[in-house]
Amino acid sequence: MIKIYNTLKGKKENFVPLNGNKVNMYACGITVSGPAHIGHLFQALIYDIIRKYLKKRGYDVTYARNYTDIDDKIIINANKLGVDAKLFAEQKIKEIDDDMSYFQIGEPDLWMKATENVDHIIDFIKVLIEKDYAYETENGDVYFRVEKFYDYGKLSNRNLKDALNGVRVENSEEKENPLDFALWKSAKPGEPSWDSPFGKGRPGWHIECSVMNHQAFGDQVDIHGGGRDLIFPHHENEIAQSEAYSGKEFVKYWTHNGLIKINGQKMSKSLGNTILLCDLRKSQHPEVVKFAMLQNSYHNDINFTDELFRESEKHILDFHKVINAVEEKFNSTSAANTQIDAEFNACMDDDFNTAKALANLYGYFKEINKKLAAGDDSALADVKAIKETYSLLGLFVNPSKDVITFIESKSKSAIPAEIQELAAKRAEAKAQKNWAEADALRAKITELGFMIKDSKDGYEIVKM
Repeated sequence: MIKIYNTLKGKKENFVPLNGNKVNMYACGITVSGPAHIGHLFQALIYDIIRKYLKKRGYDVTYARNYTDIDDKIIINANKLGVDAKLFAEQKIKEIDDDMSYFQIGEPDLWMKATENVDHIIDFIKVLIEKDYAYETENGDVYFRVEKFYDYGKLSNRNLKDALNGVRVENSEEKENPLDFALWKSAKPGEPSWDSPFGKGRPGWHIECSVMNHQAFGDQVDIHGGGRDLIFPHHENEIAQSEAYSGKEFVKYWTHNGLIKINGQKMSKSLGNTILLCDLRKSQHPEVVKFAMLQNSYHNDINFTDELFRESEKHILDFHKVINAVEEKFNSTSAANTQIDAEFNACMDDDFNTAKALANLYGYFKEINKKLAAGDDSALADVKAIKETYSLLGLFVNPSKDVITFIESKSKSAIPAEIQELAAKRAEAKAQKNWAEADALRAKITELGFMIKDSKDGYEIVKM
């Protein structure tokens, strides 16, 4: 039985879908106001893994993600460049799709775009107005009447009195209550707009996801995911809109991934520490990034540091070297080791515990190394199992030789030519058993800020 942590209930629960074996899941996607960053990748990876694991366990999964392609920031950034907001958003979507493809993130079953659902959004708002959950203002805005929805705050554990604490809200004299949020924003000069019964305008942010969920799955969804920063107000407002509309529980299981820190600080544009995917792909292999991301519970924040990337790179390199050695040495037709897959499933059944699943790898590869040294060809059955099982996490899906070449060539290119030349001379001196010369060259390399690590396979140069 799969257990999943449900933010709504504040605990792990047995996963029982609403409709037999059928699972509908929706994850909030990217607002395409700029390039994708490492936080977007983390969220996309987590829900891709959840979808794949549920399928592995026999569920019939339909997974939807959205692009918010109309938004204040999109309009502002498009205007800065003097381009049409629609064209700006389309270009960003292409760039983001390319980045996600590089990092080998699976496509959802359904891609939803806000601008393709404006007519449905208008119809949804009309129902909320008819039910007295929403009201129009004289200038053409439409707001959701928060006080009328008695369950408001149930996801974030906030009551109406403290719901505004620490939250930025749009102020308007036409609001009945400061908590009321926009369903429809009246048109402003130079902004994209659509005709509606309320006047020309465009959708608010929260209503877009409620409607796209409804278009994909109807009144109810099994799993709804997103970053923890979306719990309030975005997901809280989604619940209010959707349950006011249908009178049914909107989502059975709410799941939220942690946020990103860079060297202990919150990642933010204002701090200038944002890691963009277009930059990350120049320096890191997809498997290294995924290994770094999956070492903790997906609920927890990740603190990205140079050390985390270095350690993850080393582990991935070591693993692939073992895989390559086993595949070159043995040619067995034996089936994969089923125990490895069973242990993986036990980890993932516990709220998709990738951290524990990755921790198991160290023991597996230790045993494989022993078998390799002993000439035991059952090592190949273990390697087959690891490759088949851990491909679900996006690991060991690339040819080992390619991964090794990528990481080692990157490491060499980061080492100055002078250091590489000294290291080569030292290796030559060692081969000739000129130990004094070898020691002198090592000392020179150390003096220049680098360290030589010898191994049975040769040596590695590391910056100190």
